[in-house]
Amino acid sequence: MQRGSDRLSVHRDDEMKHELQELLRSGHPTRTEDWQDPEPPADDDPRIFRGPVVAGHSRMSTLESVRLELARHLGRTAFPAGPGELAGVLRHDNAPDDLVEAVRRLPRHARYDNIQQLAETVTAAS
Repeated sequence: MQRGSDRLSVHRDDEMKHELQELLRSGHPTRTEDWQDPEPPADDDPRIFRGPVVAGHSRMSTLESVRLELARHLGRTAFPAGPGELAGVLRHDNAPDDLVEAVRRLPRHARYDNIQQLAETVTAAS
């Protein structure tokens, strides 16, 4: 005999699981209130928020997306700096590997004063 804090019997619990099984598999929202459902991504959302990175698909495509990704991981105190220092800061902040590698591959003697300069160089190099 189960004496937990369950309000329903084991049989009723199984019935409810069976009733909800098709609803959960349908892929449609299960909430009755629309405002509780998560919103789908907008058309103008940056690609970096669209889910996991697919192999062979680089996120380094537009200047805006590169600049946004760099700004997420680099602060103002990181500048002025060279590619080696910036790649270290990015790696320490757990930036995406493709971004770290793109910065690391830049010419070693170059110095960048801000994110815009760095983003333009990374975009031009890729």
